[in-house]
Amino acid sequence: MHTEFIDYSDGEATLEGFLAYDPTKSGPRPVVIVSHAWGGQDDFSRRFAERFAEHGYLGFALDMYGKGVRGSSPEENAKLMEPFVKDRALLLRRIASAVHTVKNYDRADRHRIAAIGFCFGGMCVLDLARAGLDGVVGVVSIHGLLGPTSVKPGPRPMRTRVLACHGYNDPMVQPDAVDAFAREMTDAGADWTMMMFGHRGHAFTHPEVNNPQGGMRYCERAEGRTLAAMDHFLKECFADRQVDMGVVPRPWK
Repeated sequence: MHTEFIDYSDGEATLEGFLAYDPTKSGPRPVVIVSHAWGGQDDFSRRFAERFAEHGYLGFALDMYGKGVRGSSPEENAKLMEPFVKDRALLLRRIASAVHTVKNYDRADRHRIAAIGFCFGGMCVLDLARAGLDGVVGVVSIHGLLGPTSVKPGPRPMRTRVLACHGYNDPMVQPDAVDAFAREMTDAGADWTMMMFGHRGHAFTHPEVNNPQGGMRYCERAEGRTLAAMDHFLKECFADRQVDMGVVPRPWK
């Protein structure tokens, strides 16, 4: 497997993405962008980029905060995330810079791009879907923040497919916020799916998380079901886009 760090920019901010792909495969291949949680790009997100490379994709772990900028405590993480939560236009511009960077990589299929995100990263990839960026065919939010953006929406019906995997007991996104998200996606005409895990809280796919009192705990079973659903979703999005480049997903009837 080939891996490398790539510098890119958003305005004056210098960012560092992590790219992974199988060099034995020729020609452009679908891209899966990995959007990190609130602590910044880490081994967890980079391992997912490598996992997608093993599946034949081009994996790209983005960087929302800046080269070398990482949090080391909940307080630092919250401080890093706060500007993007308050300014969703900044958030969208920052993640769009990652899309622009990777779609112009010579091994990337610029028409078949997907993004997955964890926690804060889930918010980021959902805003990609809301904006309808060209080439982004699907996003997966995994125990992500679901709140709507104030940024003007993209084309309607929403042309990016959405999968959200969520713990019903997640203290950061209560059931009323889940209902609001469902109404938002439906009103946008999105092709959307939500997997709800009973008795699960936040961060259920992260093996190093164990804070039951804070509503965060790893669950191997929920992780396995999430990854299986994610893999199927990505294959479906990429296959449909390859069959007919003019297809725009429509809601089920």
